Amino acid sequence: MFTGIIEEVGKIAAFERGEAGNARVVVECSKVLSGTATGDSIAVNGVCLTALNLTPESFSADLAPETLERTNLGDLQPGSLVNLERPLQLSARLSGHIVQGHVDGTGKVISLEQLGEDNWWLKVEVPEDLDRYIVFKGSIALDGISLTCASIENRVLGVTIIPHTIQHTALIACQAGCRINIETDILAKHLEKLMQRTS
Repeated sequence: MFTGIIEEVGKIAAFERGEAGNARVVVECSKVLSGTATGDSIAVNGVCLTALNLTPESFSADLAPETLERTNLGDLQPGSLVNLERPLQLSARLSGHIVQGHVDGTGKVISLEQLGEDNWWLKVEVPEDLDRYIVFKGSIALDGISLTCASIENRVLGVTIIPHTIQHTALIACQAGCRINIETDILAKHLEKLMQRTS
């Protein structure tokens, strides 16, 4: 379980595809390695991965074909920046919102425009099957970042990015056309299923 509060921006050191449609990624980082043991979870761009081959400067993770298909991790290459977060500790404050690290799909970045004083406006085209879970002023995780929906119209999501977020995440590297991971609010999905059962 995560909160969508990014702890560190890591860098992809290596990305190797396997013969079975899988891949292995090596992530350079430091902060998220503190207190992390082999087999622990680390969210990479909002995707819950198992940390392997820990060194003082990096960890590796295996990516299943499903992960590569459903998320933007298959677009990574050496030098790519990624958002990193360790799992929530039970004694910690929930500063963002409940993020499982189970990405629902990817959206297409339409634009990232500066509003002034290092505030930004991010527009993302969301898949049709995810649109119903996104509500005005609701929470959403984009590349693992807990954000608030400021607008949603015709499957275009708009969020304001404050200076702290742009300075401490990999969002600054986003360009029009790139894929971004989307995890919608788990509560909306549970409510939908419950309503289907009672109707």
